[in-house]
Amino acid sequence: MIERPLYTNKILSYLDTPFVKILTGVRRCGKSTIMKMVMNELQNRGIEKQRILHYNFDSLEHEDLKTSKALYTELKPRLSEDKKTYIFLDEIQEVQSWEKVVNSLMTDYDVDIYVTGSNSRMMSSEISTYLTGRYVSFRIYPLSFSEYLTFRKVYTELSDIHMELANYLRLGGFPALHLQKYSFDDAYTIVRDIYNSTIFTDIVRRNTIRKADQLERIVRFVFDNTGRTFSASTISKYLKSENRTIDNETVYSYLTKLENAYIIHRCSRYDVQGKEILKTQEKFYLADPAFRYSVLGYTPDSTAAMLENLIYLELRRRGYDVYVGKLENMEIDFIAVKQENKLYIQVTREIASPETEQREYGRLLDIRDNYPKYVLRTDAFADGNYEGIKTMHIADFLLSDEY
Repeated sequence: MIERPLYTNKILSYLDTPFVKILTGVRRCGKSTIMKMVMNELQNRGIEKQRILHYNFDSLEHEDLKTSKALYTELKPRLSEDKKTYIFLDEIQEVQSWEKVVNSLMTDYDVDIYVTGSNSRMMSSEISTYLTGRYVSFRIYPLSFSEYLTFRKVYTELSDIHMELANYLRLGGFPALHLQKYSFDDAYTIVRDIYNSTIFTDIVRRNTIRKADQLERIVRFVFDNTGRTFSASTISKYLKSENRTIDNETVYSYLTKLENAYIIHRCSRYDVQGKEILKTQEKFYLADPAFRYSVLGYTPDSTAAMLENLIYLELRRRGYDVYVGKLENMEIDFIAVKQENKLYIQVTREIASPETEQREYGRLLDIRDNYPKYVLRTDAFADGNYEGIKTMHIADFLLSDEY
């Protein structure tokens, strides 16, 4: 296993604390492997193997444990009588009323519990009811650019960092794609399988959706319009033009289900002047760029949107709340906020004319505060500073520790 300390260090900082550790994220982003890394670290620290219990509910081996009663009956006799027991429950959303089991164990026994899940319903009101103030959540994402480079070093020599960025953009960050060298076709076959299992297992089957083709058309629209503002009514009108009638409420419901399965991320707009979050014309970004390419195929004109997608995901990995900025009739690609820190960011593939330069930098110059401002690009540029605005290559920004 290739270590991912970005997550394991955070999780281990809560070791032996009275909180359930909940790892969530899109399927195959590495949650189960990170859980195993934590288990290995416990053994390295001298915890006996019999005090570490592990169950993967995606496996047929545990098919009979998918009710709260069955799981509790299984776990109770395996708990240590005089020492803490460490319990790892993988893809726990497959167990009905699992939160009742966890709550009972936390209340009555000396345990330290870790769970993973691929659906944000895990963070629903049921958890709040049974585990109020007793859990801490860790959002796991596919590999960052830095993690991708670490994985690549294991089986090949790295090329120029900027060239590696182009490869990372095409292949995305699902860990399974970076344990050996794959062609783009083979990689997209793997990602398409992740996509299909998520759509049909986590969404269609679990929500008993009868019109799966309707959902897929909405998915394709969102994938094709990544980084553009639109609303549920925009999608309704698009489908109507294809002679398919669907109301706004149903579209909104489907978008929410895609969010709950972590396939897409909603990015709201923020009014810079009014200092308020706007409720209309949001943007959506993908859990990984490879989703788009595996479903729609690769086209060069998608590069700009997917570069923007990479920046969005990196900011989220680093704990920022991310918004699309609105400044009068102009748009700021990203406003990223974390506690007292704030960043303003414009993302562009290249700046080939004075007009483009004025557009990208001018929007940031119109913001009258002293928070850091960045223009991120992939072409060559002479100076890294433009009237106080820092210019960086996207690859360098993704690897930077300065924000």
